[in-house]
Amino acid sequence: MTGRLVLAATPIGDVADASPRLRDLLTTADVVAAEDTRRLLALAGRLGLRVGGRIVSYHEHNETARADELLDVVEGGGTVVIVTDAGMPTVSDPGYRIVARAVERDLTITSAPGPSAVLTALAVSGLATDRFSFEGFPPRKTGERASAFTELVHERRTMVFFESPHRIAATLGAMAEAFGPERAAAVCRELTKTHEEVLRGGLGDLAERAAAEQLRGEICVVVAGAPARTELTTADLVTEVLTRADGGERLKDAVADVARMAGTGKRELYAAAVAARGAGASS
Repeated sequence: MTGRLVLAATPIGDVADASPRLRDLLTTADVVAAEDTRRLLALAGRLGLRVGGRIVSYHEHNETARADELLDVVEGGGTVVIVTDAGMPTVSDPGYRIVARAVERDLTITSAPGPSAVLTALAVSGLATDRFSFEGFPPRKTGERASAFTELVHERRTMVFFESPHRIAATLGAMAEAFGPERAAAVCRELTKTHEEVLRGGLGDLAERAAAEQLRGEICVVVAGAPARTELTTADLVTEVLTRADGGERLKDAVADVARMAGTGKRELYAAAVAARGAGASS
Protein backbone atom coordinates (compact mmCIF):
# COMPACT_ATOMS: atom_id res chain seq x y z
CA MET A 1 0.00 0.00 0.00
CA THR A 2 1.42 3.36 -1.03
CA GLY A 3 0.78 6.78 0.40
CA ARG A 4 0.44 10.03 -1.47
CA LEU A 5 2.31 13.16 -2.41
CA VAL A 6 0.10 16.23 -2.00
CA LEU A 7 0.78 19.63 -3.56
CA ALA A 8 -1.01 22.07 -1.28
CA ALA A 9 -1.71 25.71 -2.13
CA THR A 10 -1.14 28.26 0.63
CA PRO A 11 -2.58 31.80 0.92
CA ILE A 12 -0.92 34.45 -1.23
CA GLY A 13 -1.92 37.15 1.25
CA ASP A 14 -5.14 36.81 3.23
CA VAL A 15 -4.77 33.91 5.65
CA ALA A 16 -8.54 33.38 5.53
CA ASP A 17 -8.04 31.91 2.05
CA ALA A 18 -6.49 28.78 3.59
CA SER A 19 -8.73 25.89 2.63
CA PRO A 20 -10.12 23.34 5.10
CA ARG A 21 -8.10 20.68 3.26
CA LEU A 22 -4.88 22.62 3.79
CA ARG A 23 -5.64 22.95 7.48
CA ASP A 24 -6.35 19.22 7.74
CA LEU A 25 -3.23 18.24 5.82
CA LEU A 26 -0.95 20.39 7.97
CA THR A 27 -2.19 18.66 11.11
CA THR A 28 -2.37 15.06 9.81
CA ALA A 29 0.40 14.59 7.22
CA ASP A 30 3.40 12.47 8.12
CA VAL A 31 5.78 15.00 6.58
CA VAL A 32 5.31 18.62 5.56
CA ALA A 33 8.03 19.78 3.19
CA ALA A 34 8.16 23.58 3.15
CA GLU A 35 10.02 26.08 1.00
CA ASP A 36 10.69 28.06 4.19
CA THR A 37 10.03 26.24 7.47
CA ARG A 38 9.81 29.50 9.43
CA ARG A 39 7.06 30.80 7.16
CA LEU A 40 5.23 27.50 7.50
CA LEU A 41 5.29 27.75 11.28
CA ALA A 42 4.15 31.38 11.08
CA LEU A 43 1.25 30.35 8.85
CA ALA A 44 0.29 27.54 11.20
CA GLY A 45 0.36 30.02 14.08
CA ARG A 46 -1.96 32.42 12.25
CA LEU A 47 -4.29 29.53 11.49
CA GLY A 48 -4.27 28.49 15.14
CA LEU A 49 -3.08 24.96 14.48
CA ARG A 50 -0.07 22.76 15.15
CA VAL A 51 1.78 20.94 12.38
CA GLY A 52 1.39 17.32 13.36
CA GLY A 53 4.11 15.59 11.35
CA ARG A 54 7.78 16.07 10.69
CA ILE A 55 8.75 19.38 9.09
CA VAL A 56 11.57 19.45 6.53
CA SER A 57 12.90 22.17 4.25
CA TYR A 58 12.29 21.73 0.53
CA HIS A 59 13.53 24.55 -1.69
CA GLU A 60 15.22 25.18 -5.04
CA HIS A 61 18.66 24.30 -3.70
CA ASN A 62 17.81 20.87 -2.28
CA GLU A 63 14.66 19.73 -4.10
CA THR A 64 16.44 17.25 -6.37
CA ALA A 65 18.56 15.75 -3.59
CA ARG A 66 15.64 15.47 -1.16
CA ALA A 67 13.03 14.12 -3.58
CA ASP A 68 13.73 10.41 -3.15
CA GLU A 69 13.96 10.75 0.63
CA LEU A 70 10.46 12.20 0.72
CA LEU A 71 9.11 9.76 -1.84
CA ASP A 72 10.38 6.84 0.25
CA VAL A 73 7.89 8.01 2.88
CA VAL A 74 5.13 8.00 0.26
CA GLU A 75 6.09 4.53 -0.95
CA GLY A 76 5.99 3.35 2.66
CA GLY A 77 2.35 4.44 2.96
CA GLY A 78 2.80 7.94 4.35
CA THR A 79 1.44 11.31 3.28
CA VAL A 80 3.93 13.98 2.25
CA VAL A 81 2.65 17.52 1.75
CA ILE A 82 4.58 20.07 -0.32
CA VAL A 83 3.96 23.75 0.45
CA THR A 84 5.67 26.90 -0.77
CA ASP A 85 5.78 30.38 0.72
CA ALA A 86 2.60 31.35 -1.14
CA GLY A 87 0.39 29.91 -3.83
CA MET A 88 0.62 26.63 -5.69
CA PRO A 89 3.79 24.49 -5.63
CA THR A 90 5.51 23.98 -9.02
CA VAL A 91 4.19 27.32 -10.41
CA SER A 92 7.41 29.37 -10.38
CA ASP A 93 8.12 27.58 -7.08
CA PRO A 94 9.68 24.27 -5.98
CA GLY A 95 7.73 21.07 -6.64
CA TYR A 96 8.23 20.15 -10.28
CA ARG A 97 11.23 17.90 -9.69
CA ILE A 98 9.62 15.81 -6.99
CA VAL A 99 6.48 15.43 -9.08
CA ALA A 100 8.54 14.26 -12.05
CA ARG A 101 10.38 11.78 -9.83
CA ALA A 102 7.10 10.56 -8.30
CA VAL A 103 5.81 9.88 -11.82
CA GLU A 104 8.95 7.85 -12.54
CA ARG A 105 8.37 5.85 -9.37
CA ASP A 106 4.66 5.39 -10.17
CA LEU A 107 3.53 6.94 -6.89
CA THR A 108 0.24 8.68 -6.16
CA ILE A 109 0.23 12.45 -6.69
CA THR A 110 -2.68 14.71 -5.84
CA SER A 111 -3.35 18.33 -5.03
CA ALA A 112 -5.15 20.47 -2.48
CA PRO A 113 -5.88 23.42 -4.80
CA GLY A 114 -6.26 26.96 -3.64
CA PRO A 115 -4.84 30.47 -4.08
CA SER A 116 -2.77 31.29 -7.15
CA ALA A 117 -1.26 34.69 -7.86
CA VAL A 118 -1.29 33.92 -11.60
CA LEU A 119 -5.01 33.18 -11.79
CA THR A 120 -5.95 35.93 -9.35
CA ALA A 121 -4.08 38.56 -11.36
CA LEU A 122 -5.58 37.28 -14.60
CA ALA A 123 -9.09 37.37 -13.15
CA VAL A 124 -8.91 40.97 -11.87
CA SER A 125 -6.92 42.39 -14.79
CA GLY A 126 -9.91 43.04 -16.99
CA LEU A 127 -8.10 41.42 -19.93
CA ALA A 128 -9.12 38.36 -21.92
CA THR A 129 -9.03 35.14 -19.90
CA ASP A 130 -10.07 32.57 -22.52
CA ARG A 131 -6.45 31.89 -23.51
CA PHE A 132 -3.36 32.89 -21.53
CA SER A 133 0.28 32.02 -20.92
CA PHE A 134 2.34 32.28 -17.76
CA GLU A 135 5.81 33.67 -18.51
CA GLY A 136 7.27 33.80 -14.97
CA PHE A 137 9.95 36.37 -14.14
CA PRO A 138 11.49 38.19 -17.14
CA PRO A 139 15.29 38.00 -17.46
CA ARG A 140 17.15 40.50 -15.28
CA LYS A 141 19.71 41.59 -17.84
CA THR A 142 18.57 44.34 -20.19
CA GLY A 143 19.55 42.62 -23.44
CA GLU A 144 18.14 39.24 -22.48
CA ARG A 145 14.91 40.86 -21.28
CA ALA A 146 14.50 42.75 -24.57
CA SER A 147 15.10 39.55 -26.54
CA ALA A 148 12.55 37.65 -24.45
CA PHE A 149 9.89 40.30 -25.08
CA THR A 150 10.71 40.43 -28.80
CA GLU A 151 9.95 36.71 -29.01
CA LEU A 152 6.51 37.41 -27.50
CA VAL A 153 5.57 40.37 -29.69
CA HIS A 154 3.08 38.31 -31.72
CA GLU A 155 1.81 36.14 -28.85
CA ARG A 156 -1.99 36.20 -29.18
CA ARG A 157 -2.74 34.96 -25.66
CA THR A 158 -2.91 37.18 -22.59
CA MET A 159 0.46 36.99 -20.82
CA VAL A 160 1.10 36.92 -17.07
CA PHE A 161 4.49 37.80 -15.60
CA PHE A 162 5.96 38.06 -12.11
CA GLU A 163 8.29 40.95 -11.27
CA SER A 164 10.03 42.46 -8.26
CA PRO A 165 9.36 46.04 -7.15
CA HIS A 166 13.02 46.93 -7.84
CA ARG A 167 12.75 46.04 -11.54
CA ILE A 168 9.12 46.80 -12.35
CA ALA A 169 9.77 50.24 -13.88
CA ALA A 170 12.50 48.93 -16.19
CA THR A 171 10.42 45.90 -17.14
CA LEU A 172 7.35 47.96 -18.02
CA GLY A 173 9.54 50.29 -20.07
CA ALA A 174 10.98 47.33 -21.97
CA MET A 175 7.47 45.93 -22.50
CA ALA A 176 6.26 49.27 -23.86
CA GLU A 177 9.18 49.34 -26.28
CA ALA A 178 8.62 45.76 -27.46
CA PHE A 179 4.81 45.51 -27.46
CA GLY A 180 4.01 49.17 -28.06
CA PRO A 181 3.01 51.85 -25.51
CA GLU A 182 -0.71 51.43 -26.25
CA ARG A 183 -0.83 47.68 -25.52
CA ALA A 184 -3.31 47.18 -22.66
CA ALA A 185 -1.92 45.81 -19.40
CA ALA A 186 -2.55 45.61 -15.67
CA VAL A 187 -0.06 45.84 -12.82
CA CYS A 188 -1.44 43.84 -9.90
CA ARG A 189 0.34 44.18 -6.57
CA GLU A 190 -0.20 42.84 -3.07
CA LEU A 191 -3.12 40.69 -4.22
CA THR A 192 -5.57 39.75 -1.41
CA LYS A 193 -3.54 41.84 1.05
CA THR A 194 -4.46 45.07 2.84
CA HIS A 195 -2.79 47.31 0.26
CA GLU A 196 -3.98 45.46 -2.83
CA GLU A 197 -3.87 47.63 -5.94
CA VAL A 198 -4.52 47.04 -9.63
CA LEU A 199 -3.27 49.64 -12.10
CA ARG A 200 -4.73 49.37 -15.61
CA GLY A 201 -3.83 51.17 -18.82
CA GLY A 202 -1.43 51.19 -21.72
CA LEU A 203 2.10 49.93 -21.14
CA GLY A 204 3.55 53.37 -21.84
CA ASP A 205 1.42 55.05 -19.17
CA LEU A 206 2.06 52.26 -16.69
CA ALA A 207 5.83 52.49 -17.30
CA GLU A 208 5.75 56.24 -16.62
CA ARG A 209 3.76 55.74 -13.43
CA ALA A 210 6.10 53.02 -12.18
CA ALA A 211 9.09 55.26 -12.87
CA ALA A 212 7.51 58.12 -10.93
CA GLU A 213 6.24 56.06 -8.02
CA GLN A 214 7.88 53.33 -5.99
CA LEU A 215 5.60 50.34 -6.38
CA ARG A 216 6.03 47.96 -3.47
CA GLY A 217 5.12 44.40 -2.64
CA GLU A 218 4.67 41.31 -4.77
CA ILE A 219 3.75 42.19 -8.34
CA CYS A 220 2.08 40.45 -11.27
CA VAL A 221 1.94 42.09 -14.68
CA VAL A 222 -0.81 41.01 -17.08
CA VAL A 223 -0.38 42.04 -20.72
CA ALA A 224 -2.98 41.77 -23.47
CA GLY A 225 -2.15 39.48 -26.33
CA ALA A 226 -1.23 40.83 -29.74
CA PRO A 227 -4.11 41.76 -32.07
CA ALA A 228 -4.66 39.65 -35.15
CA ARG A 229 -2.11 40.55 -37.77
CA THR A 230 -3.08 41.70 -41.23
CA GLU A 231 -0.77 40.07 -43.72
CA LEU A 232 1.30 42.82 -45.31
CA THR A 233 3.38 42.54 -48.45
CA THR A 234 7.01 43.59 -48.60
CA ALA A 235 5.90 46.61 -50.63
CA ASP A 236 3.52 47.62 -47.82
CA LEU A 237 6.31 47.37 -45.27
CA VAL A 238 8.74 49.31 -47.43
CA THR A 239 6.15 52.07 -47.88
CA GLU A 240 5.74 52.30 -44.12
CA VAL A 241 9.52 52.41 -43.58
CA LEU A 242 10.06 55.15 -46.18
CA THR A 243 7.13 57.19 -44.86
CA ARG A 244 8.65 57.16 -41.41
CA ALA A 245 12.12 57.90 -42.78
CA ASP A 246 10.76 60.86 -44.77
CA GLY A 247 9.27 62.10 -41.50
CA GLY A 248 12.74 62.34 -39.97
CA GLU A 249 13.22 58.88 -38.43
CA ARG A 250 16.53 57.13 -39.10
CA LEU A 251 16.09 54.51 -41.81
CA LYS A 252 17.65 51.77 -39.67
CA ASP A 253 15.39 52.60 -36.73
CA ALA A 254 12.29 52.60 -38.94
CA VAL A 255 13.30 49.27 -40.45
CA ALA A 256 13.92 47.70 -37.02
CA ASP A 257 10.56 48.82 -35.65
CA VAL A 258 8.51 47.86 -38.71
CA ALA A 259 10.28 44.50 -38.98
CA ARG A 260 9.61 43.81 -35.30
CA MET A 261 5.92 44.58 -35.63
CA ALA A 262 5.57 42.59 -38.85
CA GLY A 263 7.65 39.64 -37.69
CA THR A 264 9.95 39.82 -40.68
CA GLY A 265 13.71 39.99 -41.14
CA LYS A 266 15.41 43.36 -40.71
CA ARG A 267 18.17 42.70 -43.22
CA GLU A 268 15.80 41.85 -46.07
CA LEU A 269 13.50 44.78 -45.29
CA TYR A 270 16.43 47.21 -45.09
CA ALA A 271 17.74 46.05 -48.46
CA ALA A 272 14.28 46.43 -50.01
CA ALA A 273 13.88 49.91 -48.52
CA VAL A 274 17.28 51.05 -49.78
CA ALA A 275 16.51 49.68 -53.23
CA ALA A 276 13.10 51.40 -53.30
CA ARG A 277 14.60 54.71 -52.15
CA GLY A 278 17.31 54.46 -54.82
CA ALA A 279 14.73 53.69 -57.51
CA GLY A 280 12.66 56.65 -56.42
CA ALA A 281 15.66 58.97 -56.54
CA SER A 282 16.72 57.83 -60.02
CA SER A 283 13.25 58.33 -61.40
